[in-house]
Amino acid sequence: MSKVLVSDPIDQAGIDILSQVATVDVNTSLKPNELVGIIGEYDALMIRSGTQVTKEVIEAGTQLKIIGRAGVGVDNVDVPAATRKGIVVVNSPEGNTIAAAEHALAMILALSRHIPDANASVKRGEWDRKTFVGAEVYKKSLGIVGLGKIGSHVANVAKAMGMKLLAYDPFISKERAEQLGCQLVDMDLLVQQADYITLHIPKTPETTHLINAQMLAKMKPNARIINCARGGIIDEEALAIAIKEGKIAGAALDVYESEPLGDSPLKSIGKEIILTPHLGASTTEAQSNVAIDVAEQIRDVLLGLPARSAVNIPGLSPDVLQELKPYMQLAETLGNLVGQLTGGRVESLNVRLQGELATNKSQPLVIAALKGLLYQALRERVNYVNASIEAKERGIRVIETRDASERDYAGSLHLEATGSLGTHAVTGALLGDREIYLTNIDGFPLNVPPSQHMLFTLHRDMPGIIGQLGSLLGSFNVNIASMQVGRKIVRGDAVMALSIDDPLPDGILAEIIKVPGIRDAYTVTL
Repeated sequence: MSKVLVSDPIDQAGIDILSQVATVDVNTSLKPNELVGIIGEYDALMIRSGTQVTKEVIEAGTQLKIIGRAGVGVDNVDVPAATRKGIVVVNSPEGNTIAAAEHALAMILALSRHIPDANASVKRGEWDRKTFVGAEVYKKSLGIVGLGKIGSHVANVAKAMGMKLLAYDPFISKERAEQLGCQLVDMDLLVQQADYITLHIPKTPETTHLINAQMLAKMKPNARIINCARGGIIDEEALAIAIKEGKIAGAALDVYESEPLGDSPLKSIGKEIILTPHLGASTTEAQSNVAIDVAEQIRDVLLGLPARSAVNIPGLSPDVLQELKPYMQLAETLGNLVGQLTGGRVESLNVRLQGELATNKSQPLVIAALKGLLYQALRERVNYVNASIEAKERGIRVIETRDASERDYAGSLHLEATGSLGTHAVTGALLGDREIYLTNIDGFPLNVPPSQHMLFTLHRDMPGIIGQLGSLLGSFNVNIASMQVGRKIVRGDAVMALSIDDPLPDGILAEIIKVPGIRDAYTVTL
């Protein structure tokens, strides 16, 4: 009989499911070296956020088939190490969807009616009704930033309460937004028109301090903002100033830049702000849901069935995985690259397998390309299982083609993305020791290995361009690691690809486009 180790506290419902197919040992006090010492006895490991599943644990888990995280993230699991060992890693990406959405809705209502302060007032023996005159949400405008699963549920409930819905999500189609009863608008218009703003987006370099002093200054004096997503999306100091100065009416926060919340100006604000200690997923139902979800997946894998929410590559044997892994990494890298070049909302993705690659299975490569394409929007929430579903929900049309006649490389992959801001195409291949190379950008031939930070320019092929760009970057202390130019004809258009050591400083992209002869410029972070 299979053996499962549960090393963090989970709901009993999950243990009951595991007990149907395996012997379950619950030990929630293991030290890291103790876990390494015993994990070799087990076929499955179930955790929450406490256990750190390191490379050493995975190497010692010689019988492990699956690692299950009863929650959304898998930051405490070395997923690449597990993938190399052919171990499936699963999580529960939707287990706390309703809990998080309901907490945001509860914050909207509690903030509108001053419920926490009114409750405290009555318990002090007071009967002060005038101080707590509130506001109705009926017919008010709700701006939803992020129309994923949580944002979509908020939209459905808010619509039923009679609210007018605005939404900002550059990765959602207009049709999908309309299905939810939302008017899709840009971020500036949303903050200017919304009476309430609720955030449902991941924290990324692009969304860090998305709500800053400039954004807060654009809001209505009666506007209220709610964040039950991730700390750091709001500049908390700027928010405190805006509320104290009466620039906005209030805020309700469940997440913070630093947790637990320490010495913060937010604490000195009265009934205009509500602060809760990261309770978005803290419901009995959510804790039970994630335990059941992950336990069912562990049970299925132990019975030889596929997992439904694997974050690495489900359903592939280690041998097949070893063969496809480099090509899937190629597809994911190209998808990430073309998604950033295209920008905005992507409407279609054409995936073309070329040369010898045209004889291989296309589905794993398409899924990997979609995972890369959606990474900027979803980060760790997108995986090889849900990438196709997420793409479909965003109205992205996927086209698969093959071209076995391509002879420039033994096998290459071509991706073309069309979106609200235009069309871009990238081609890549595995060269040398199966290393990834970019071989074509928008029809211009190149031979460049991708790097973490890259800059691409479209320019006229004319003397002085390279020197001017290099001087400009140097004046901003940007160091160029490598540079290559691709062109079709002499003195025609050309593409320049530069690998740089650090991200470009703010404002420099606009200066690059001002250089005579440079028509456009794009930065990419891989």
